[in-house]
Amino acid sequence: MSVSRTELLRAQFELTWSLFEYHLERLEPEDFLWEPAPLVWTMRRSADGSWVPDWADTEPDPVPVPTVAWVSWHIGWWWSVTLDHAQGRPPRDRTDVVWPGAGEPTVEWLRGLRTQWLTVLDDLTDTGLDAPAGFPVPDDPQYTVAHMAAWVNTELTKNVSEIGQLRMLRAASAVRQNH
Repeated sequence: MSVSRTELLRAQFELTWSLFEYHLERLEPEDFLWEPAPLVWTMRRSADGSWVPDWADTEPDPVPVPTVAWVSWHIGWWWSVTLDHAQGRPPRDRTDVVWPGAGEPTVEWLRGLRTQWLTVLDDLTDTGLDAPAGFPVPDDPQYTVAHMAAWVNTELTKNVSEIGQLRMLRAASAVRQNH
């Protein structure tokens, strides 16, 4: 049985998404801003009340542990910019991607990004997959839309595992504290 590259990328994406849904369905609003270590990257309120991610242009050493809030913003940021590239829009700046807040608003935002991404995948042809992507590896004509789609699957898998691990650590920590 022959499977097209688009079908393979979509199947891989759907597997990752099913793992993500397992955690999304179980996330509590309190999970998002839980800090698992003294040194964390999280989302913080700005003076105007919007959420702002902790950020450094050069990765610090040691790297702070991200919270679920920060990882969910990170997914929204890279996925929004990827969608901009894939749909021919000018890419947003990191500071233009706004985290909606703990709980259901963020879960719905991420599900909305999934829906937009499925539209991109459904519209891809072999010719489209072979086109230069320009993101996340700019100025490399060998880096194609197929590479970009595979990168989305890989980056999402990594971020899903981070969120899942944080969610489970918080739940396990609460059990230990209650015994």
